[in-house]
Amino acid sequence: MAELLNRKKPLAVSPLKTSQTMGGALAFLGMKRCVPLMHGSQGCTAFAKVFFVRHFREPIPVQTTAMDQVTSVMGADENIVEALATICSKHDPAIVGLVTTGLAETQGCHLTRAISQFRRAHPEFERIAVVPVNTPDFAGSFKSGFALAVKAMVDTLVPADRSRVGQRPRQVNVLCSANLTPGDLEFIAESIESFGLRPLLIPDLSGSLDGHLDDSYFNPFTTGGLTIPELESAGQSLATLVVGQSLADAADCLASRTGVPDHRFGLLMGLEAVDRWMMTLSTLSGQPVPGRWQRHRRQLQDAFLDTHFMLSNARIAIAADPDLLLGFDAMLREVGGQTVTAVVPARAAALSDSPLPCIQIGDLEDLEHSARARQAQLVLGNSHAFASAKRLGLPCLRMGFPQYDLVGGFQRCWSGYRGTTQALFDMANLLVEHHQGIEPYHSVYKQAAPAHE
Repeated sequence: MAELLNRKKPLAVSPLKTSQTMGGALAFLGMKRCVPLMHGSQGCTAFAKVFFVRHFREPIPVQTTAMDQVTSVMGADENIVEALATICSKHDPAIVGLVTTGLAETQGCHLTRAISQFRRAHPEFERIAVVPVNTPDFAGSFKSGFALAVKAMVDTLVPADRSRVGQRPRQVNVLCSANLTPGDLEFIAESIESFGLRPLLIPDLSGSLDGHLDDSYFNPFTTGGLTIPELESAGQSLATLVVGQSLADAADCLASRTGVPDHRFGLLMGLEAVDRWMMTLSTLSGQPVPGRWQRHRRQLQDAFLDTHFMLSNARIAIAADPDLLLGFDAMLREVGGQTVTAVVPARAAALSDSPLPCIQIGDLEDLEHSARARQAQLVLGNSHAFASAKRLGLPCLRMGFPQYDLVGGFQRCWSGYRGTTQALFDMANLLVEHHQGIEPYHSVYKQAAPAHE
């Protein structure tokens, strides 16, 4: 059981944490014809939008209630009503995801009351779904905001009916973690389809933020993603697959509303995790594992042989959200690597069961101090961790959110046999490239050469 070390500093230095508000907004970006609406100041929304645009390199539809100094003190419910009315009248979205910021939470917003006022004032927009979720950025982190938004979508849009389980015997729900890239989601969908099943990704970023060119000149909301009727059919599925420990509460909510049995996984990285995924799909479908996955598995086994010379006993420092930390640590253990430094931005229930001896809740300064003291050889983290790795003189493998100094990082697939294979190759190559060599040994018995007179 891991020991969780609490923060001891009054402030963050080189922050690792990304706010809950952004995580909640990202979850809504996986819904079709959706507009995420941030209840807060214009600066809060602009800050989040910059992060998304730099990471995905795509236009991101995010709106704001534009709180100012007066509404921050006197109350901003009218801002919510006016913003919802404007968005619905101008754009006619299918769904509006209403997430809060730290400013709105500190002011004391009441989302349910504001939405009730909107419904009474504008009955003409009754067909447009509005999903509220409290995501203050002074609590939690990116993954917890995403998980709260997924739970809110399930609680608001999925009918509470436990009598329809299995009416769609080939459909499988998949609750997708915030740390899954569009490339990861494509692997998940392809692997499920290869067994003759139909995946229902909740939410589905593989169609909305996969980096495709849209036919329309201007689009005020998401293109692609999960539709509301598809989400409403989740109670008719054969089973639910939960990818990522952070979605445990959302999985509990879906199971209680629909009665659909679930199977829970961490991130699909490493031989053991992917084997369990494939065997679960085989059991659900009643079909054997297709030959291409067996071939990919043998390729991964060969990659273990090729890279264990570099990665066995390699000392790794990881700074990431809990789901990512646990996934990479499990993969490294399979090849003999050691996670000597583990830093996360916020607590998570799954961390207590980790085999790591200790996990620091902190920032990138904590990563630097620990990695230097424990003689780490490689840093794993997002683009913010690159500066820390440079100061340490260590190579850095970028993963997680955000990645703004690497083109295509948002689209990379880390999941599955091939995703794991490529990750092992990349880490091994970084260690080889930055290998400093072994210092020459000088015997204490060797006499010094006589000085020339």
